[in-house]
Amino acid sequence: MKKIPKKYQPKGLTILYEDPEIIVVNKIEGLLTIGTERERLKTAQSRLNNYVKKGSKQSKNRVFIVHRLDRDTSGILIFAKNENAKRYLQENWKKFSKKYVTVVYGKLQDKEGIITSYLVENKMYRMYSIKDPDKGKYSKTSYKVIKESHRFSLLEINLYTGRKHQIRVHLSEKGHPVVGDKIYGTDKFAKRLALHSISLKILHPSTHEEMSFETKIPLFLKSLVNL
Repeated sequence: MKKIPKKYQPKGLTILYEDPEIIVVNKIEGLLTIGTERERLKTAQSRLNNYVKKGSKQSKNRVFIVHRLDRDTSGILIFAKNENAKRYLQENWKKFSKKYVTVVYGKLQDKEGIITSYLVENKMYRMYSIKDPDKGKYSKTSYKVIKESHRFSLLEINLYTGRKHQIRVHLSEKGHPVVGDKIYGTDKFAKRLALHSISLKILHPSTHEEMSFETKIPLFLKSLVNL
């Protein structure tokens, strides 16, 4: 991978892989994936746009959104470098493997399982489960306990559908909210949300070769379960 001058390196993002079609990064917690009405510049997309332009405002280079991570979720994000790559990745997104790790409060009675529900959003932009399939979007999350401590459990999560706040809602409704979740839990003191996108397996948009990307479990999550 060609070395880029330090001043153009995207702050808050570690580049894991890059080629003419895609760019894969590890995002820190606290950074938006894309802009909002309140914040347009301090985002992964904006910083990567500047990175691929190499500082040239006249450059036509840009990155295209494929999927998102919540602001407070860290981990693997993939962006496309052209419309065709974006279209291919989004059309095949359900077929790809997306794994997360999270630390939740308490010890789960069942050490592994699958949670399904139909998720809807209320007027306060909070997600919740309902039983009516005509009003909610089908959501499926699997989990497996990796390690337990006195107060917490470290889980590996396999995300089958990508609904807004899906992991956080499913675990909260199961009675085990994610550590640091101020929306679906009652945690106001943890220094960050204990949720991390740890691995992603895709087929490359051009070659259709299987590609796997992995990161390490963040130290904060490991510290909660003495890992």
